[in-house]
Amino acid sequence: MFESTAPLRAEFQELETALGDPAVHADLARARAVGRRYAELLPVMKALDEYARLTDDLEAAKELAEEDSSLATELEAQLGPVMERLTRLLAPRDPNDSSDALMEIKSGEGGEESALFAADLLKMYSRYAESRGWKIEILDAQETDLGGYKSVTVAIKAPALSEPDSMPYAVLKFEGGVHRVQRVPVTESQGRLHTSAAGVLVMPEVAETEVEINEDDLRIDVYRSSGPGGQGVNTTDSAVRITHLPSGIVVSCQNERSQLQNRDQAMRMLRARLTAAAEEEAASAASAARRSQVRTVDRSERIRTYNFPENRISDHRIGFKSYNLDQVLNGDLDAVIKALQEADTQLRLSQVGSTKP
Repeated sequence: MFESTAPLRAEFQELETALGDPAVHADLARARAVGRRYAELLPVMKALDEYARLTDDLEAAKELAEEDSSLATELEAQLGPVMERLTRLLAPRDPNDSSDALMEIKSGEGGEESALFAADLLKMYSRYAESRGWKIEILDAQETDLGGYKSVTVAIKAPALSEPDSMPYAVLKFEGGVHRVQRVPVTESQGRLHTSAAGVLVMPEVAETEVEINEDDLRIDVYRSSGPGGQGVNTTDSAVRITHLPSGIVVSCQNERSQLQNRDQAMRMLRARLTAAAEEEAASAASAARRSQVRTVDRSERIRTYNFPENRISDHRIGFKSYNLDQVLNGDLDAVIKALQEADTQLRLSQVGSTKP
């Protein structure tokens, strides 16, 4: 078992050599790609080394089993979890899992209450990111008078490359879709329960070198920023709107003080949106099994309900339900995210036809 991993070992050795080559580090794009792939393969190599050690020890222990079978039994017990971990690591996975993430949260049906809920979602994800040591950067925000958000886009970055399952995109990609809230809004004078919703889109952060964008395909408009932002923000034409003409995708940014900074941030958002659109198109053309993955392709799909009267959170894709909504909104997302990751892993394993790579 796992003999087919020889090409991965050879690739890993090549990556180790490349990481020691000054010429590689002189090319930032190449160094980033090599480092990301190295981080992806490192846990696989560690698990393969442990598997090889345990199988060698087990073979030797079986030769002595007539005298004492306890060692062989103990080694077999240790080997099981290692084989399971290797199987999971080698299962087909999303190539973007090693990426940082861009997240867009938009208010939906429900007016001001929906905008306030969008702000609650941003706070939830911000506190969750903080608990994992990630950095949150607001790229663009359209606030409402009561402190909600019509739309807010943030970048979520890990401090260093980690195992793919621990990177922002791999963890948060399941959050994409419609989030529904049931509660008595602060704007409700008669205490009636309302239902409103906000939409979340999660995209991998894409380096400039990874997506080719023709400048001739862009229409760039500048305008005066609106809303809070500090001295000078509302007095110059520093806000930038970029329209990608072939796709019709429009992004805008007004949070930074200069037009150049806003343009750079808007281009980050455009690269991510183009990548997400291409993946959505590919997924829509794929098999029914591919479309049924936990990660939501259709941004109009309702994925989760936050019920305040019952203090309940329900994820409709996997039947997850818990009664600690207050803690979840304070950033305690581990349980639901782990359940979603496990459901996705089981689906990926089923797609290879067996648990053997």
